Amino acid sequence: AAVWVSHVSIIVPFLLGTAPAVYLYPRVSDPGVTFRSFTLFLGTAMSITAFPVLARILTERNLTKTRMGNTVIACAAVDDVTAWCILAFVVVLARAGDPTQLAIQLPIVALYVLGMIFVVRPLLRKLAPAKVTETALAALLLLVLVSSWATELLGIHALFGAFLAGAIMPREAALNEAVSLNEAIIPHIRGLTNVIFLPLFFAVTGLRTNVGLLRSPGLWLCCALVLIVAVAGKLGGATLSAAAVGIPWRDATAIGLLMNTRGLMEMVVLNIGRDIGVVSPSLFTMCIIMALVTTAMTTPLLDFLMRNEAAETVDAKGATIA
Repeated sequence: AAVWVSHVSIIVPFLLGTAPAVYLYPRVSDPGVTFRSFTLFLGTAMSITAFPVLARILTERNLTKTRMGNTVIACAAVDDVTAWCILAFVVVLARAGDPTQLAIQLPIVALYVLGMIFVVRPLLRKLAPAKVTETALAALLLLVLVSSWATELLGIHALFGAFLAGAIMPREAALNEAVSLNEAIIPHIRGLTNVIFLPLFFAVTGLRTNVGLLRSPGLWLCCALVLIVAVAGKLGGATLSAAAVGIPWRDATAIGLLMNTRGLMEMVVLNIGRDIGVVSPSLFTMCIIMALVTTAMTTPLLDFLMRNEAAETVDAKGATIA
């Protein structure tokens, strides 16, 4: 069910996102961007789900141990991995100048990923220290930087190299330690990330967002189109696919609402598109508005849905006792 729902909730918004590209391309795209790159990136932006935000919403409402919570967490995890792969492919396509260059780049990128998984990961597992010392932390950060530099050279964004370096970190606990190297690293970098890098990222995203660019009613119409297509594709696709595999309609609707949460992940995708020149300033602003609205609407609608369910449960118990 999770694999089915997650992939449908990517395919449907991706296809729906490419449909309005015909209307949006001449109005909000930069002249140097090809229609192919514009269409693929718009479809990718529509199909993103913010896994961290979704997980936090479920945790705060004590829904992580319910069937719906387990299903949507699994859906979001599969969605997250698939979306990163699609985004990497789209970035390579957008940056490749011609089919010959693309034919050379893709095998090299595939070799690099396989090398990180089957060569670097086993080495990390063997050489992982029992405790995270300053030397070990410096070596691991150097690995992240080198991986980022390598993916930038290969035609993908540097972010993918950092993501891959984090993904291959050993999850197995050391013999004389209760936690794995992966878990031991997190406390050393979480403070720096949360206090400095994350606020800076949001500040840069805010500085890049210029609502003043949407002066004309036509551009606001484009913004509304982006929002409607994003909600219809993600919420509608996830809800209908969940109901199709036998999940009750109320839980299926909750899954659709949660999968429609975009948050930080959408902003990361949009900033990558802005960096490589595929996303224009006006389209960037429209998609940021879409990300904020789809994230903000999740909590109140989910609370309303769960409140109605709780009320119906109480009524049903009262009727049974009577």
